[in-house]
Amino acid sequence: QVQVVESGGGLVQAGGSLRLSCTVSGLTLDNFPMGWFRQAPGKKREIVSCRYGGLSTPYYADSVKGRFTVSTDNAKKTLYLQMNTLNPEDTAMYFCAADPELQVIVTDRMCSGDFGHWGQGTQVTVSS
Repeated sequence: QVQVVESGGGLVQAGGSLRLSCTVSGLTLDNFPMGWFRQAPGKKREIVSCRYGGLSTPYYADSVKGRFTVSTDNAKKTLYLQMNTLNPEDTAMYFCAADPELQVIVTDRMCSGDFGHWGQGTQVTVSS
């Protein structure tokens, strides 16, 4: 059974940094598309970043470009999201998603497709 578990959320002041981690277990495949999404109260879920190991340039939403960096450790099946220069608009529940079925297309301009496996989320709160 595939499990996706996020960690690293918390409360931080504006201008600060956080690093989120996402580990996938229950798979023999060690390289597949993964993504970070977020959902703020009263808003729709939005994509933050996607990465497919070293096979493609990561995708970033315009709102986080230059501030967030996504990276992977394929051996550990772990996806990281380094978030710098955080602002209150970044406050949200952050979700990690994995696509071991290899249905998602990731380029520097898009992250398209259905992620079949999701974590429970980790809360990020940025105070002003």
